[in-house]
Amino acid sequence: MKIRKRYYLQKKKLKKVKKELGDYSTLISPKSKVEILESDLYDIILIDGKPLIMMIDEVPFPTIKGALELELTKKYVVVDMGAVKFVAKGADVMSPGIVGADPDIMEGDFVIIIEETHRKPLAIGKALISGQEMVEQNEGKAVSAIHYIGDKLWNLVI
Repeated sequence: MKIRKRYYLQKKKLKKVKKELGDYSTLISPKSKVEILESDLYDIILIDGKPLIMMIDEVPFPTIKGALELELTKKYVVVDMGAVKFVAKGADVMSPGIVGADPDIMEGDFVIIIEETHRKPLAIGKALISGQEMVEQNEGKAVSAIHYIGDKLWNLVI
């Protein structure tokens, strides 16, 4: 991953990012140093030097490291233990492997994929169907993977 620029986020832009993050805006505390890294993959927002938020299509969403610091109550998809090894390697999530999902998820939303036992985040993806359909369907793709444990963003050292 190539980093093109690194600079502090302006207060106006920071306010906009916090608003767009909604429930996840708790990642950015009032005293945090917030920087942005412009890279060849995604723009990454660093909070106190940690890559906790990424900009996907100009929309801020927590990275896996960011999701680890949150209590996940919205925009999550729970996969069974059989799907864990595939999701952790970057595979898309198939409907049969989903055991639960936030019913408020709409097609096109960004979601956090978590495993059922410890409820730890494995990946970030984009919903291809609604949360209710994910649980009800028994075939086809449900979530397209964007960022997963072990990828370039996960291994980013600053």
